[in-house]
Amino acid sequence: MWRKVPEVGSIRYRPYLHIEPASPIKFPAACAERPSETKGLQPCSVVMTVKSKQPKRAVAPYRDMPRGHTALLILDMITQMDFADASAMRHEVAKVGATTLKLRDAADRIGLPVIYVNDNFGEWHSERYRLVERALGSKDSQELVARLAPRDGDYFIIKPQFSGFYATNLPVLLPKLGVDRLVLTGISADICVLFTAADAHMRDYRLWIPEDAVAAQTHERRRWALEIMKQSMDAETRATSRLKLRTWATPKTIIH
Repeated sequence: MWRKVPEVGSIRYRPYLHIEPASPIKFPAACAERPSETKGLQPCSVVMTVKSKQPKRAVAPYRDMPRGHTALLILDMITQMDFADASAMRHEVAKVGATTLKLRDAADRIGLPVIYVNDNFGEWHSERYRLVERALGSKDSQELVARLAPRDGDYFIIKPQFSGFYATNLPVLLPKLGVDRLVLTGISADICVLFTAADAHMRDYRLWIPEDAVAAQTHERRRWALEIMKQSMDAETRATSRLKLRTWATPKTIIH
């Protein structure tokens, strides 16, 4: 579990630990409970236990697994929404975020891996937590990212270009998870989603790109991008209201 911890001038993104006393806290009469009271007094000693559920780790087998599994890919949704024409997409991206969250919940229920593939925004030394923290600091994306931020058990891959496969670990990770079917969600349908879908198609992955789980700068650009992926890549593009993840995922994928 994660929580935002506000600090002066920034928002920090840190693991949340539930802390409770091992026994009722009792301070000696002559001790300082606060730093401002320390003059002439000994600091109070408190014995506490930290109870924290061991977070699920995003690990993969050392060797490749047999194919037949499905994964959910979330593309470029950890964003500050500060790119060109972002204002025109804001409403659609919010709806895509809500749909993607439902798909992520559905993936959790049937045991599918969730893989975030995100642009590095030109920061070659960046990492997951810095990208999330920066996006949380933007008023245009704070609400979206707070709801959709990756969890400990989710995979997170940073990409330098449009395709999630180009110069990333994704081509190595997917075989280790035994994945041969991908559900693509995110932005933008006609750029990063389209390029990722093309690379996936060339690698013989089956694709579902739900039309209500991707956004573009205009409805027309989303429409023709989806049509290309449907006609040229044999992708499924039905909306999540017409096709359920459990139905599309192969039987071998589902953990009962």
